[in-house]
Amino acid sequence: MTSYNELRAQLDTLATESFRPELAEIDRLPTLEIARVMNREDSTVPDAVATQLPVIARAIDGAAARMAEGGRLIYAGAGTAGRLGVLDASECPPTFNTDPSEVLGLIAGGPSALVSAAEGAEDSAELAAEDLVSLGLSAKDTVVGVSASGRTPYAVGAVSHARSAGALTVGVSGNPGSALGRAAEHAVEVVTGAELITGSTRLKAGTAQKLVLNMISTITMIRLGKTYGNLMVDVRASNEKLQARSRRIVALATGAEDSEIERALAATDGEVKNAILMLLGEVDGATAARLLSEHRGHLRAALVGALK
Repeated sequence: MTSYNELRAQLDTLATESFRPELAEIDRLPTLEIARVMNREDSTVPDAVATQLPVIARAIDGAAARMAEGGRLIYAGAGTAGRLGVLDASECPPTFNTDPSEVLGLIAGGPSALVSAAEGAEDSAELAAEDLVSLGLSAKDTVVGVSASGRTPYAVGAVSHARSAGALTVGVSGNPGSALGRAAEHAVEVVTGAELITGSTRLKAGTAQKLVLNMISTITMIRLGKTYGNLMVDVRASNEKLQARSRRIVALATGAEDSEIERALAATDGEVKNAILMLLGEVDGATAARLLSEHRGHLRAALVGALK
């Protein structure tokens, strides 16, 4: 077990844990001034993410290729990092009509850790391996470990186990030369520096993680044909708002009249992508479904097939 002095020495080396003496009396500032300081801090995050775009792009291409062959995208982290992974995964089904099993988020301590701290669970690399085994991890999968410090045993353990199983691995951290980065095939190290509140990595580091996970999931879905241009053509219309959005997406993609849109959506059981193909390709619902299946869900390719 790591001693207190050893742990303190380790923390002293991490940019995310650094103390900023110039902010030592921030609690004495007016609220508006604290908000301005915090806003200035947050404005530096996108530039830090930009330094990692090439490695992020390589990781996305690898993940998309594996998902196209039936693999899954799996996030693993503890605390804030774990919650952000679960959040990103949970938003994929309604946004991109993915099956809930295709993009998954693992958090140290299990689902209860989403609302109640389970900080001790982050110290177990073995727990991460067990969680991945329970999912039936395969070499087709992509595992993204997320940790601000880059040293969280749960995240490092998840990536290490996944890599040994032949899965694609990505490590998203906030410190250079991190253990997580060394364990992963793709090391995404977004160095946002010391936090406004010392060690509170739910701030800049958490914002950076959210931006990176947004990129990974969104661009992967673009590569898988889940969009048509910048339209969410695989959106799942599970409520009135999304039903209205579905109609609007079909209108934007096709320029068709409302009556034609309603007819196409009715003929395709509300599937936006199929309705667009019906209208633009001038085919019936069954043909639209067949063409999309033949072209693995890529609307542009299916449209070319319809117009031949």
